[in-house]
Amino acid sequence: MNAFDGLTNQLLIAMPALGDPNFKRTVTLICEHNQDGALGIVINRPMTVKMGEIFEQLELSEPASEVAERHVLNGGPVQQERGFVLHHPDNEWESTLRVSDEIGVTTSRDILTAIASGDGPQESLVALGYAGWTAGQLEAEMQANAWLSVPASGEIIFSTPYDNRWQAAAQLVGVDIDRISSEAGHA
Repeated sequence: MNAFDGLTNQLLIAMPALGDPNFKRTVTLICEHNQDGALGIVINRPMTVKMGEIFEQLELSEPASEVAERHVLNGGPVQQERGFVLHHPDNEWESTLRVSDEIGVTTSRDILTAIASGDGPQESLVALGYAGWTAGQLEAEMQANAWLSVPASGEIIFSTPYDNRWQAAAQLVGVDIDRISSEAGHA
């Protein structure tokens, strides 16, 4: 592992003092982090858009109601018209970035077609947009204590209710994030 990929496959938990409305109380999976910057998907911001609307826009087959009723997530403020599917990388798709042995992110239409027809990954979530950082930007934010970093957890990404992900992610390292003040102290 080099110095630049240390945050790949980590969950970034926004610290209470992080005031940016795009990231307040978010949990972001870092999918790629290298010398050029970082790309992440926010995993706890459901939109009013449901999967059925996405399938309809793409003119995909009529999905099961359970799949059609799933929320699409706001993956971040960058390119919100672009879709990302987080899933277990147990199949080959046209455009998949393997984040780890347990998590992949796919941007090709073939995975959405498979999800709509019931042949997709067992567990997945769909997000529109992503979070992006330029070279050195995320490292500077980490040094400024804007984020708490924990190893990615498939359980949090795929099974934990959206409203509980911020606290549950922090609990992975024993932090009760609700007890951390949003005010900075000065000695």
